[in-house]
Amino acid sequence: MRSMTRRNRLMAAIKYLVCAIMILVIAVPLYISVMGGLKSVGQLRAEPVSLPNPVNWNQYTDMLTGKNGSFWPKLVNSVVIGLGTVGVILIIGTFAGYALARIKFKLNGLIYAYFQLGLLFPLAVAILPLYLQLRSFHLLDSAIGVILPQAAFGLAMMLMLLRGFIKAIPLELEEAAAIDGYSRFGFLFRIVVPLSTPILATVSVLTLVSSWNNFFTPLLVFNSEKKYTLPMGVMNFMGEHAADWNLILAYLTLAMIPAVIIYVLCQKYIVAGLTGGAIKG
Repeated sequence: MRSMTRRNRLMAAIKYLVCAIMILVIAVPLYISVMGGLKSVGQLRAEPVSLPNPVNWNQYTDMLTGKNGSFWPKLVNSVVIGLGTVGVILIIGTFAGYALARIKFKLNGLIYAYFQLGLLFPLAVAILPLYLQLRSFHLLDSAIGVILPQAAFGLAMMLMLLRGFIKAIPLELEEAAAIDGYSRFGFLFRIVVPLSTPILATVSVLTLVSSWNNFFTPLLVFNSEKKYTLPMGVMNFMGEHAADWNLILAYLTLAMIPAVIIYVLCQKYIVAGLTGGAIKG
């Protein structure tokens, strides 16, 4: 009994140690970024980890008022592309997930396996054919040219989560809906979608955060600076202010704040979507 207790304590200590290390790995760069934006260049170089003294808000206020860099247009571009990607994934993924989970046909398993291959290949692998395809459809330098590839690569996760969730919904519930006069579409929109809210919320948040941080696809598609997203804005800003690291850190902080807020506010939906189950009969 004592050996079991000691082992349990040791395992708990290891878990807490790992969690503490992970928190430090995440928190220290955030701290340096936020505090660095409040310092002068000289103070940042001399004391990069210390608290700012005196506190200088000019870097942040100049960004927000447009005096230093074009932050707001790039923020709007990121929001439009992120919401567009979420909308495409939710619409297509809901119909496809329901079809693969409830409609029996010969190629069901093969089609699902084909979609899941998207989890195995990163976007960088398909860079050349993707560029050629976007060019052939005249989608370069347009928001649609970014939204569609992001949605295509995010659809695999949507189908994986939603298909399993829908398959767990009892068949008796669908039969009862059919007796009440619901068609397949009625069952989908009045029963399946409300029950799948945790999954849909999870996919929406993860997709939005992924789109917000995506640098590679906008770099491939966009040519004009007015269509840049925030990650590309950071790259452009670093090129213009290579020596002013306090300005760069302020821009980085402002760029990541929306994604952090979204993730913190919606983390309960992510946990519920990844761990929850459907109604059991």
